[in-house]
Amino acid sequence: MTPAQNSSYIQHHLEHLQLNLSTWHIGTGGGFWMLNLDTFIVGLITALLIGGVLRYVAVHMQTGVPGRLQNVVEVAIEFIQGSVSESYHGKSQLIAPLSLIIFLWIFLMNTLDLIPVDLVPMVAQLFGAEHFKVVPTADPNMTFAMSISVFILILFYNVTIKGWYLGKEILVAPFGPYLFPLNILFRLLEEMVKPFSLALRLFGNMFAGELIFVLIAMLPWWSQALPGGIWAIFHILIITIQAFIFMMLTIAYLSMAHDKH
Repeated sequence: MTPAQNSSYIQHHLEHLQLNLSTWHIGTGGGFWMLNLDTFIVGLITALLIGGVLRYVAVHMQTGVPGRLQNVVEVAIEFIQGSVSESYHGKSQLIAPLSLIIFLWIFLMNTLDLIPVDLVPMVAQLFGAEHFKVVPTADPNMTFAMSISVFILILFYNVTIKGWYLGKEILVAPFGPYLFPLNILFRLLEEMVKPFSLALRLFGNMFAGELIFVLIAMLPWWSQALPGGIWAIFHILIITIQAFIFMMLTIAYLSMAHDKH
């Protein structure tokens, strides 16, 4: 490929299939009213798939010798429950199921990065879509949507668990009542950094991984197998770690919302 072709190839794989909510026109571009259709579709399908599988396992639960799928789900549930019991200091029946869904959903969306970079766009072109990015977590809109949802839950727990004590905590901690303006500033910074830490870490790692796969795909076909295989094996570790980190940070932040200074 020439430099111009390389640039066009990379740009093609970085553009989303978008829906303009003001004109209901499907295409590409920018603006506030643009919805990344590929992110929305893949995120919804993976969410429904996880919900369907967990529902199927729950309905067909065996008390004797469990099947392989039930074994996998039980191992995941036990692992999540152990992580929650070690890190979460409050009492809530929501945290363990929430952590399980977060881990499985992000892990499944991350795993889509192992699909050959040209496969899904080629299939999408058969249906008239010029662009289609298959990894939702490589889209900051998706990662920020998840992190903001967690952030709203953090604020909810702060208010409902601490009540009036929350106001005292904001004014007094950590420097005492006489430096309350500084305490308020530090508290705002502490809270605002949480959704950014969740969203940007996941997006940065997945976007970089996707970009490396695109760069490998630009190599001659006979030289792609070795670097592609090595990166895919290493990327499996990144996929799992990023899902685990997002889940553990969510647990830690929700636990902090229960703790009093």
